[in-house]
Amino acid sequence: MFVSPTVIVTAIGLMLGLIAGFVMHRADFCIAGMFRDLFLFRSTARLRALVLYLAVAMVLFEGARLLGLLPLYPFPLLGPASLAGTLGGVLFGIGMVLAGGCVVGTLYRLGAGNRPSLVAFIGLIIGSALYAEFHPFWKSLLTATTLFSGSITIPQYFSLSPTPLIAVAVAILGGLVTFWCRHGQLSRRLYAKGALQLWQAALVLAGVSLASYLLIGMPLGITNAYAKIGAMGEQLVFPDHVADLGFFASQPLSCRNPLTGMMLTGGPGPALDGIALIQFPLIAGIILGSTVSALSLGEFTLGHPAPWRQYLSAAVGGILMGLASRMAPACNVWHFLGGLPILAFSSIFFLAGILPGAWLGACILTRWVVR
Repeated sequence: MFVSPTVIVTAIGLMLGLIAGFVMHRADFCIAGMFRDLFLFRSTARLRALVLYLAVAMVLFEGARLLGLLPLYPFPLLGPASLAGTLGGVLFGIGMVLAGGCVVGTLYRLGAGNRPSLVAFIGLIIGSALYAEFHPFWKSLLTATTLFSGSITIPQYFSLSPTPLIAVAVAILGGLVTFWCRHGQLSRRLYAKGALQLWQAALVLAGVSLASYLLIGMPLGITNAYAKIGAMGEQLVFPDHVADLGFFASQPLSCRNPLTGMMLTGGPGPALDGIALIQFPLIAGIILGSTVSALSLGEFTLGHPAPWRQYLSAAVGGILMGLASRMAPACNVWHFLGGLPILAFSSIFFLAGILPGAWLGACILTRWVVR
């Protein structure tokens, strides 16, 4: 029986989202929490799982490349490094701490019934749409501050095979993981039945990221979809204005799906295109996977309202993340789960921005929100 490529790509995105959402909820695998804990509590316990993820993902991605399984390398939509992108990382770091979760952490908490996460989700959509108003200026700033032009990754810049540099990085990260493992610092005491260790979630997510690249053609990413949802809503009220905005008319995605051969094109505008086909099912899957996990654990609830300061913080944080994910461009999931494992310059610059941003966010949180 013939199954259309559209159905296949949609099903893959939904399935990957279901797995990611379920696992992230079971382990509370939140990248925002990792950096927040680093600055609020001086704790690297959660951040160690990200280090493990990077080590494993580097091995998986490079192994797949060497086997000829990655015809699109570096990943589509990964651009050159820019100092303006680092500023976007700073803003994103502030936003994710204030929102109480990153772009994916917001989704799996939303799926579990968390009210502030719903507010952050709406803020992400608003912020992503607002970016379109000053896109021409920011695009020119990104171009003016671009470094290592023509090179997406460190190996490209030095005209080297990625394997030796990846091997060095894996050796360093693997050494840290081995040290933590020997000292019992990768596991934590679990109180909820069915909960997962962070290191277990890291291993599963590394496999999900590889599957996304092999089956869809790129790593996990969802923030273009936030802009697209915002554009759809804005078009209902201001259709002429949306049509005049260059950002919504852009088409950054152009790649062939490696599994079906289907050509995927699209951008942040309101059209139902390749971006919608890839990212809408992924978002739905993450929310649904988390909901299934929360219901099975008896943790799903809509009955616990938060203080008004937390709702305000979530709204501001969501808007900042929405803006920053377009300014960087891309979010922490795209850069950390997809870009860093192949030593992408833009992802390294994003990391350089998110660190001080998370620190600033923690300062704001303790001074104005948690009182």
